[in-house]
Amino acid sequence: MGKFKSDIQIARMAKMKPIKQVLSKLKVPDNSFAFSPQGRHIAKLNLEYINTLNKKKDGKLILVTAINPTPAGEGKTTVSVGLSDGLNKIGKKSIVCLREPSLGPSFGVKGGAAGGGYSQVVPMEQINLHFTGDFHAITSAHNLLSALIDNHIYWGNKLNIDVRRVVWNRVMDMNDRSLRSIVVDLGGVANGYPRQDGFDITVASEIMAIFCLSKNLKDLENRIGNITIGYTRDKKPIYAKDLKAQGPMTVLLYRAFRPNVVQTLENNPAIIHGGPFANIAHGCNSLLATKTALKLSDYVVTEAGFGADLGAEKFINIKCRKSGLKPSCIVIVATIRALKMHGGLDKHQLKKENMSALIKGMINLERHINNMKKFGVPVTVAINKFVNDTRKEENAVIDFCKSMGIKANLCTHWSEGGKGTRELAKTVVKLSSKKNNKFKYLYDSKLPLFKKIEKIAIELYKASEVVADTKIRSQLKEFETMGYKNLPICIAKTQYSFSTDPNLKGAPKDHVMQIRGLRLSSGAEFIVVFCGSINTMPGLPKVPAAENIKLNSNNEIEGLF
Repeated sequence: MGKFKSDIQIARMAKMKPIKQVLSKLKVPDNSFAFSPQGRHIAKLNLEYINTLNKKKDGKLILVTAINPTPAGEGKTTVSVGLSDGLNKIGKKSIVCLREPSLGPSFGVKGGAAGGGYSQVVPMEQINLHFTGDFHAITSAHNLLSALIDNHIYWGNKLNIDVRRVVWNRVMDMNDRSLRSIVVDLGGVANGYPRQDGFDITVASEIMAIFCLSKNLKDLENRIGNITIGYTRDKKPIYAKDLKAQGPMTVLLYRAFRPNVVQTLENNPAIIHGGPFANIAHGCNSLLATKTALKLSDYVVTEAGFGADLGAEKFINIKCRKSGLKPSCIVIVATIRALKMHGGLDKHQLKKENMSALIKGMINLERHINNMKKFGVPVTVAINKFVNDTRKEENAVIDFCKSMGIKANLCTHWSEGGKGTRELAKTVVKLSSKKNNKFKYLYDSKLPLFKKIEKIAIELYKASEVVADTKIRSQLKEFETMGYKNLPICIAKTQYSFSTDPNLKGAPKDHVMQIRGLRLSSGAEFIVVFCGSINTMPGLPKVPAAENIKLNSNNEIEGLF
């Protein structure tokens, strides 16, 4: 067997088309009113043009999610790209809608998020690095608010902000654990009043969440104004609009708010816009990108981050609830290697056939299938094939899914592109045309906040109970008194398990879910519930991917994956 080409090598070999030719497939006019080129192969759609699409009929929305992943990820993005290419291969007009990659994972352990093998979006290097600068704009807008807070305190603090109750951290788009907890304003009277502060990663910023949930620029500005930045000594909330911050922050985000269009290796359109993490945020690309894509194509393939217990649940209970979106089909990505890990194997034992571990681990897939059925949407499974998978293992997964009344498709898009997802594409088209889509949310908006948390934990995670101390319960009651009872819940926990313990593989039940903290996202309009040891500012691993990233003698990037 010959040596496999790396993702970056494959991406460099791509025969990309000028972006105006890619947009012409969608009947987007070739003029400055419709889009602004960002070089030869990237464009930003103009908001004025997007507004002209309102009366067009929506296509069908396909949600790609997954089982609980291994640390390397299970290929949701790769499957999403491959499926969209597959749909185009069978004569359907399809767009894939993805999140923008964060620099944190790119230089950390997981790598980039532009797909892999022959199912990638390109230009891969630009997408995985600075792209069109959207994340920098979000970082700048967030930190402008941070600067305005400390500046207001310095110049007399007319709003009576309690420096002990400022809840607005700073952000940067990089993994750096040393910045989780810091002290600012040291150095005497000239520098302000010392207080404790900290950094989150940009993708955990409430600005990122607002950016991805806003319907238009006015909605964006209003939501930014409603951000809670802190409290007075008598616990009265103070909002970003009290600092007149919403205007300049919206100005910083104006250009970034326009969706980015690129292409797959097969020259099919892809919209990549926004990118909140799914374990510490809601994990979906921007609402504007998704809604625009639905107006421009027959099928929109979009992903929700990590396993279905995090990404898909939040996609439906937060993004769909806020927007009126309704998926026509849910695709659950599974890999043989992850199922064997859920069956008890160590990551170093995954290359050899092991039927007993595989069969034991399918309990994880079973739980995800049953969970997705609760939302009333047709479900299918995509087996993302890896080179060490055996036919016997693949057939076992297909037969298991069949026993649950679910069609599973073996997908070879990594090595064959859209050709390797033709069968999955046909299944998706068939399921999407069914009239028995009984889409529903997991919980009613009017439920008390703690009851919503229990609903997710007990019904989806199969926890025996949710534990919260008096302080947490009082805080939830305060949020309800402040008028936030109807907000959805965004649980922040590990992606590797249904529980809050990343080491509990398979489908654990009767575990206890302990709430260790809350964050009111009054602008994004959801409540973040922190469980387990999840961090909003990740750290780098012992051997970060950054150590292998460099320019070679031809000034080409090496080590990016």
